[in-house]
Amino acid sequence: MVTGNPSISIRDRATKDPRRHQSTVSVNNLLGNHGGKPNVEFADLIDASNAARAVKHPFRNLLKRRNRPQLVKGALGIPAFQQRTGMNSILFYAPAIFQSFGFGNGASLYSSLITSSILVLAILVSMYLVDRLGRRFFFLEASAQMILSMVVVVIILALKFSHGVVLAKGYAVTLVIAICTFVAAYGWSWGPLGWLVPSELFPLEMRSAGQSVVVCVNLFFTAAVVQFFLVSLCHLKYGIFILFGGLILTMATFIFFLLPETKQVPIEDVYLLFQKHPIWRKVTYSR
Repeated sequence: MVTGNPSISIRDRATKDPRRHQSTVSVNNLLGNHGGKPNVEFADLIDASNAARAVKHPFRNLLKRRNRPQLVKGALGIPAFQQRTGMNSILFYAPAIFQSFGFGNGASLYSSLITSSILVLAILVSMYLVDRLGRRFFFLEASAQMILSMVVVVIILALKFSHGVVLAKGYAVTLVIAICTFVAAYGWSWGPLGWLVPSELFPLEMRSAGQSVVVCVNLFFTAAVVQFFLVSLCHLKYGIFILFGGLILTMATFIFFLLPETKQVPIEDVYLLFQKHPIWRKVTYSR
């Protein structure tokens, strides 16, 4: 059920390997060139594979100046921001959050089930539309939607929620809708794209090193945010949602100014986007 990867197929076949011809035919079939004649994309894959084999220290290569966009955006920025939305904290502690809003035990569990189902459906939406609308569109649209959801939550909690007071049914339902809207936005943006976009940014010669850093950064911030969420909720109360909204605004600004669109761009040519980018061109390639 796992499809082949043209870059990996070429990389795993040495030049003098007798199976190279079979690999060449297979890769051309993956590229849609069933005639078996090499095309431009196939030639690019060959060049990228040769460059990858020449790299002996991928982690050291990741730190080079020309790879700074991939390091900042793909390895550090996106996986860290993915967790700073507060999404995992909301999912983990959904029953406790809804209980604090005045829901009973059963309703809190049902609300958690609803948010998880919405998350799955939103991911399916992203899978279907991401190559049509683009990565930046989903990042920016979802960031706006998540911020608006947090604004609704903050306003209701600030005006209508206090110690020992149960929210009226209308306000409670509005809070659930706002949180579900937040979950849906995350589900078709930062959730799946937080893994997709970094995998598209790294060239073949440092892809394994880059993805290793992505996973480490993601897990670190997952543990940090979940560890401090309940403490922050107790001390900041509705202010924790203001904090998440501010972080999401920062993330949206980060995406708007620093992330080029990678839709339908071959992975081997992504570095060209950074060479043409008005900011990364000055930071990385200017002397």
